Amino acid sequence: MKVFKFQVDEPFARKHNEMIRDTRRVRAGGIGLGIMIMLIALAVYLWPANQAIWALMVLLVAIALGITFIVIGFTVAKKFGNAQPLYDRYPLAPAIIAEINERDFVLMALVNTNVDPDLEPAWALALRTVTAIPGIKPTLGTKVPVAAVLGRRTSHDSGRWQEISPMPIAWGTPDKTVIDMARDAIPREQWGKLERHRKRLEDVKKTPYNLLEL
Repeated sequence: MKVFKFQVDEPFARKHNEMIRDTRRVRAGGIGLGIMIMLIALAVYLWPANQAIWALMVLLVAIALGITFIVIGFTVAKKFGNAQPLYDRYPLAPAIIAEINERDFVLMALVNTNVDPDLEPAWALALRTVTAIPGIKPTLGTKVPVAAVLGRRTSHDSGRWQEISPMPIAWGTPDKTVIDMARDAIPREQWGKLERHRKRLEDVKKTPYNLLEL
């Protein structure tokens, strides 16, 4: 599974890429929570506690915790600030619309969990719930080319990804020709394998990180 290179339309991606939008919420939430914790601890120290020693200790812990939340917020923002590096870094993968709900729908992707891309693929099914994909009317079985954004891995199984999130190519560009090229660049056998396992949606949902190894 190789990276699909294309020119990302950044204003378009900022508007439609739900992964970037979610990241902005995490950033704002982390910074806001950090500031709130420090202000509450400071207020307790100055007034009800009347600058007691125990309140000072609580304040110092709160400052350390607040700074941690703020740093996490800025770190996440830096990592996911622009869409181009994301699409340039993560491999192309096939996905289909596997479930349609009242306000959103679920993408199921066929992904490789091996950290080393040169090894024989260790196939798995990955899910992501989305609210919209530009140019696509939600229909069961619709083919959606995605970038497989690699997430966490554990120390006891460092050779396998434990979380992978499908990110539609159509979130990065309004150019239908580019999207068609991405779809055609995915081998037919991968589309076929994904379709054969489409009925395992509920099995994938039961996994901790919506990732089921085949």
